[in-house]
Amino acid sequence: MNINDFFAGTVFDAYEYFGAHRKNSKIVFRTYAPGAEKVNIFGSFNGWTEEPMKRDSVGIYEFESDKAHFGDIYKYVIYTKNGERVEHCDPYGFGMELRPAFATYIVNLEEYNFSDEKWMHSRNKNYNSPMNIYEVHLGSWKTNPDNPNGWYNYSEIADMLIDYAKQNHYTHLEFLPLSEHPADCSWGYQNTGFFSPTSRYGTAAQLMELVDKCHQNGIGVIMDFVPVHFAVDGYGLAKYDGTFLYEYPPSDVGISEWGTCNFNHSRNETRCFVQSAANFWLEKFHFDGLRMDAISRAIYWGGDPARGVNDHTVSFLKNMNTGLRKRHPSAMLIAEDSTSFPKITAPVEYDGLGFDYKWDLGWMNDTLDFFRTAPWERHNHYYKLTFSMAYFYSELFILPFSHDENVHGKATIIQKMYGDYDEKFMQCRALYMYMYAHPGKKLNFMGNEIGQFREWAEDREQDWDILHYPLHDAFRKYICKLNELYTENPALYNGEYDMSNFRWLVADDCEQCVYVFERSFGTHSVISVFNFSGTEQKVSFAAGKYSKLKELLNSRWEEYGGDVPRKKSPYIAAKKKGQSEIFTLTVTPQTGIMFKAY
Repeated sequence: MNINDFFAGTVFDAYEYFGAHRKNSKIVFRTYAPGAEKVNIFGSFNGWTEEPMKRDSVGIYEFESDKAHFGDIYKYVIYTKNGERVEHCDPYGFGMELRPAFATYIVNLEEYNFSDEKWMHSRNKNYNSPMNIYEVHLGSWKTNPDNPNGWYNYSEIADMLIDYAKQNHYTHLEFLPLSEHPADCSWGYQNTGFFSPTSRYGTAAQLMELVDKCHQNGIGVIMDFVPVHFAVDGYGLAKYDGTFLYEYPPSDVGISEWGTCNFNHSRNETRCFVQSAANFWLEKFHFDGLRMDAISRAIYWGGDPARGVNDHTVSFLKNMNTGLRKRHPSAMLIAEDSTSFPKITAPVEYDGLGFDYKWDLGWMNDTLDFFRTAPWERHNHYYKLTFSMAYFYSELFILPFSHDENVHGKATIIQKMYGDYDEKFMQCRALYMYMYAHPGKKLNFMGNEIGQFREWAEDREQDWDILHYPLHDAFRKYICKLNELYTENPALYNGEYDMSNFRWLVADDCEQCVYVFERSFGTHSVISVFNFSGTEQKVSFAAGKYSKLKELLNSRWEEYGGDVPRKKSPYIAAKKKGQSEIFTLTVTPQTGIMFKAY
């Protein structure tokens, strides 16, 4: 590493220099602590006897040992100028002890050899491919009865998760953060080990194996990454050298709404740390994308537009995304952002932030609010479902029903639906058809696909036993079929960010609460019809050149828990009316129907 580049904020592989690395027959340790009085090291290799590290002129401390080996653990002991003695994990460490312990492991990142060359060579950002993401918290998808904590390791869970994703037609898995964190209840969003795969689920080599196996089975892998804040635990980054080295002072904006420390992205050393961590997961673990958390808190001070734009962090995001795109042109950078800040997904050279996708949280909130509303009141909220297409082409959107919508008293997706038990299933099937018919890539959190009513908890596995109940099992089969239709119909994913491939056929029928729209690509066309009212409606629409529709899926078919038998003849013909051919359908209440147009 060029030290001048480090202080200029342009380094993306600081982990190759800092941390613990083998050099010939020795292990070399390096840490950056310019504000410290002195730094010692101790570990399993020296009987936990403190030994002094050598400081250079810029505050980098170094220590060489011929006794240390891969698998040993160690800590840094930082003596501050205020006379404090604080034990720390290595900020650039590649593995840590299981909480509450926090020593760092000396890890050989070359231990695992990937076999995913074909995948890595051919992968792309999926702009014109189906992207159907299954969001997973690895510790609570399924629990291991043979582990006291209930966890499967990365290797053990790989085959089960891959088989499930393939059977249910998911194209990608997205994991809540797998970097080390002290509190299970933070779900990984409050990190102490930005370069350490959490030891809850095993080792770095085992995580590499999980990603590799996914790739060999045609499944992409995305990981949540937290570039904005970090845990306050004293052994981590907080006041690392006795000063506010990585964070803002509390008198400024040092503490976030989550009680964590906010990264100070105006410091070039901090920029190198965060962008190197992002690069680390893409480079060393072959992740196909990073979903970056809490970008609204990066754009605005405290996430509040009234407080103004944080120019330092916006500049950092642009530079980081530019560097990551250069190094990993086929990897996806995804922003979780709830603001209307412009050009989140525009290239940096066009004054954008350089992300590839943005979560459409506006669509999510409007849609769920609509489905909470009683059917006879929905005509007053009709345009909540048409509004999304008024701004859709301003960014490259992913439609998310994520973990955040299944916790903290918000109720799960199915529980949010208006009505009693049976009605909730009926509406939820229609909701998901609307989601999958709507332009935008898809993301669904685990448990949503089985109609789970219990809110997600990180210490319990999903309620798989509810699949013994007919409506839940039928709902799972329905979501599986919907996933299959989405991934197999080019009209539902190819060219979806081109406005010429979307057409409203009915978008102003407030009283009947009916919507009809067409998705097309080339010679492929899918027309979706929705009646979200509480009564049966007669729906008429012209479909241009098309004279015949084939019913692909009806959200109320009996086989998926509904009450409408599948027709023996799925075709519907248009009738001439003047110069146009008009389709007229009778649609049951709270129903979605997807057609292929001919």
